[in-house]
Parts: sequence; structure tokens; C-alpha cells
Amino acid sequence: MNAVASVLELLLPSRCAGCGQLDEADRRLRGLCPRCVDEIRHSAPVNWAIPLRGRSAAVPAFAAAAYDGVVRAALLDYKERGRLCLRRELGGSLAVSIFAAVNGDRAPFVLVPAPSASATRRARGHDPVGAMAAVAAGYLRRADLQVDVRAALRQGRSVADQSGLDIDGRRANLAGALVVRRPTLVQGRRVVIVDDIVTTGATAAEATRALTDAGAVVIAVACVAATVRRHPLAAVSVRDERRGGLG
Repeated sequence: MNAVASVLELLLPSRCAGCGQLDEADRRLRGLCPRCVDEIRHSAPVNWAIPLRGRSAAVPAFAAAAYDGVVRAALLDYKERGRLCLRRELGGSLAVSIFAAVNGDRAPFVLVPAPSASATRRARGHDPVGAMAAVAAGYLRRADLQVDVRAALRQGRSVADQSGLDIDGRRANLAGALVVRRPTLVQGRRVVIVDDIVTTGATAAEATRALTDAGAVVIAVACVAATVRRHPLAAVSVRDERRGGLG
């Protein structure tokens, strides 16, 4: 019996991923207590623009929250500790960002997840961004948006660890690193690049470059959370969209 309990705690921990409180049965299935769910759903959304290297244009970017507090804790539990039950709530936050990015336009579009390195994906045992994109697409279809998910990007070469690099170093490290698997997946399509967290925007800028070169029309970047100190972020009024039409 103790062995069964240990396995259950490993697969479905009873603590809340946001605040760490214990002993609520629904946290095994949802991963978050009601108070932390409410905090995530009422986070102040933010938007900014990511400059593109060598181009005068910038790509609009949207996040459902700042990368802090409960949102940060939940993302880390989901990504690094494999707390897969969190993908529904975090995918809902991603859907809010995407809804803001398309700005009510009902024309068809494609979500393209930012790719992880193969070694990182193997170490984690799952594809966190791809799974959240699929959840977000489900919410958006229920709101009558025409959206597909295409894992169109991959790493074309190895890159250095980004953690110790500043924004210029990250952009140089990633320059030319991403390639499109099959251009026909995105040619002539309206694309929203999706990610879990945006820090400097270097990955999003490189993804935009690769997709644009392959013939896609990149309309925005959308993510669950952004590192506010990196950007002059401004709040936007999208916080009620999940209640209004995304389920």
C-alpha cells in the first residue's frame, strides 16, 4: 500500500504547484488549488514588440502574465518536473495570449511551437510547448477560430547554453539555428509562434526569421509568460477573454 501511495504521489502530487499547500484531493487532478487557479486567470496580461535583427520591422508579442509568482512556479513544475496535469490550465493561458494576438480576426492561422533541442526534449520526456499549443488550439476552436498546430521548426545546428548570455549573445548564438522542416507546412499561411516563456525574445526573433524565409506570414508571438524586466512591457485588456469565449 505504501508503494502504491508513493507512485501516486510521484505521478499526481497532492501539493499545489503554485503555493505548495498540501492535502486537497483535486490538486492531484488539476495540480493547482482554487486560489492559485484564480490568480493565474486574473494575471495582468502584457504585450510588447520583439525587434528583428537586420530588419526595420518588429513582431508583436503577447503574454498572459509576467513570469513571476504562481505562474512561474506552475511552469517550472510542468516543464522541468513533468507535472503534466498542469498543461490544461497553462494551455488556457496560452490561448488567451493567442486570442489577443489575432485580435478578433477570424481568418485561418497556424500555431508553430518554438522547438526545444532534441536532448532537452529527451531529458524532460515530453514536449511542453507542443502539448500546450494543442490544448490552446482546442480552446480556440471552441471559440470558432480556424486554427491548426504545425511543428514546423527544428534546430538545424547545435547552440550553446543560453542561460549565461545577454540579449546580443543570445541572438548571435541563435542566428541561423532554426530551419523549417517542410516549407509547404507554412507557405502563405498566417502564423503565430507560440512558446512557454519569452525572456530576451531571441528565440522568437530567430523563429520569425526562419518562418518568414520559408514563405510564412508571421503575425505575432504568443506565450504563457514573459520576463518583464527584459522589456518595456505594457498591459493590454485581454484578461477576460477566456471567460468571454474560450471556455
